Formats: sequence, structure tokens, C-alpha cells
Amino acid sequence: MEKMEKNESHAISLLVSNKPGVLIRVALVFGRRGYNIDSLVVSPTHDPRFSRMTIVASGDLPTLWQIIKQLNKLVDVIHAHDHTGEIVVERELALIKVKCPADQRTEILQITEHFKGDTVDLTEDTIMIQVTGSSEMLDSMMVMLEKFSIIETVRSGKLIMARGHEST
Repeated sequence: MEKMEKNESHAISLLVSNKPGVLIRVALVFGRRGYNIDSLVVSPTHDPRFSRMTIVASGDLPTLWQIIKQLNKLVDVIHAHDHTGEIVVERELALIKVKCPADQRTEILQITEHFKGDTVDLTEDTIMIQVTGSSEMLDSMMVMLEKFSIIETVRSGKLIMARGHEST
């Protein structure tokens, strides 16, 4: 395995029981080890007894291995897995509100179209854009929109799913 940098970002998926208190127990495992959670998404699965957690966290690999071992020992965790370096489908959603005077609207709409975004709100002087894609693609769009004065952004956090028949 290739040597990882000390603060590399890791994409971790967990299948957990859909019960109250599971999220806090999972977060505490990360906190006790000093691992920073960059994003965390929890959603139900097709089976209402279970939820899927997707956690993006930064830190060193040996500590991550310890965290995954501890997570797999929690009663309500069915399995935990680090997908870093694996071929997975990853997506994130962002809502971006930008200052949009009439004379700049066309250019902003062209950037939105290039990134396959949608306009979800438009006022006299603002536009809200919804865009879905990889985290890197969303970051690139944000860079392109910075010159128009971004007012506010909200990002969903990364969602991942293993390709093919392999289970996430």
C-alpha cells in the first residue's frame, strides 16, 4: 500500500442500525482519537432497519485503522470501511448564492451551464445555483464564481457508493 500523507482525507462508509444515539457514539470514536470529521452524511437505506453513514475525515492512517476497528466493535455498527483509493462513485450537492446584477447574469448562467448546474432561485440581484458532482468539480465551480461575490454556500457532504456488484 502506498504511504499516505499525515492529514490525508479519507472517505469512510458505515452501515448502522437505524436507532437513536448511533450517530453520537460514532462521532465520539472519532473525537476520542483526535480525528477531525470534515463532512458527515446520514441517510436511510432501502431497508428501514439500517442507515448509511458517509464520513469524510482527515488524519493519519494508523489512527484511522484504530478508529475503524473500534467502529466495527460498536453494537449498532454492521460494518465500517475506508474507501480511500478505491474506485467508487462519489457525489456532492451544493447550493451557491451569488450576487448577480443584470449585466453579469449571462456570464454566471454560462458558468452554471458548463458545470451542469441548475438555477433554483433568481432575484433582481442574486442567483441561487444547485450543482451536483465530485467535490473537486464543486470546488472548481466555486473558484469560477468567486469573482461575482459568493454570498452563501451550503454543501451536502460527500456521498459514496461502490461500483458494480460490490457492496458499499
